[in-house]
Amino acid sequence: MADAVVVPGRMFGPGAPLPMYAGDVAQRRGATVHRHSWSENPPVPTPASWVRAQITPLLTGVSPLTGASPLTAASPVTAAPLLIGKSLGTLAAPLAAERALPAVWLTPLLTSPEAVDALAGATAPFLLVGGTADSAWNGATARRLTPHVLEVDDADHGMYVPGPLSDSIAVLTRVTDAVDRFLATIHWP
Repeated sequence: MADAVVVPGRMFGPGAPLPMYAGDVAQRRGATVHRHSWSENPPVPTPASWVRAQITPLLTGVSPLTGASPLTAASPVTAAPLLIGKSLGTLAAPLAAERALPAVWLTPLLTSPEAVDALAGATAPFLLVGGTADSAWNGATARRLTPHVLEVDDADHGMYVPGPLSDSIAVLTRVTDAVDRFLATIHWP
């Protein structure tokens, strides 16, 4: 049985649409989904060490600490849990890199040196999803870090786009489709 760990952003928890639906994609692929809620309000600014302290016990419960092998798009992912992080949750990227876990990073904090350094050192495949109107997004950096990128024109940090709400709902559909394609590409689970 595969596991997926959903790490939310700062404000809305794991039931916010982006992390919820990304987790649902993993669940429909047979995973047991573990949705994390912060045990307290994150400090401002949030240090990566605080996120590490919050997420390590959860990952330890679902992930072997040793014996993880690096993943490539050609190697099936059967035992490694999937990490899904939204915004603040992307500060868990060092844990994913250390444990060679595949990941989906929704509106990643590409302005955080800790997150970018961890992504640059990752051996497991990961998907980056962001919008051009998000100040935390950097499309050039995203494309440098991974071939798996969904960039949405004019989308903000919540992946909302200007215009009718139905346009933003269509973006959510694009995100879930991208997550499903990514997981199929890396043969997860």
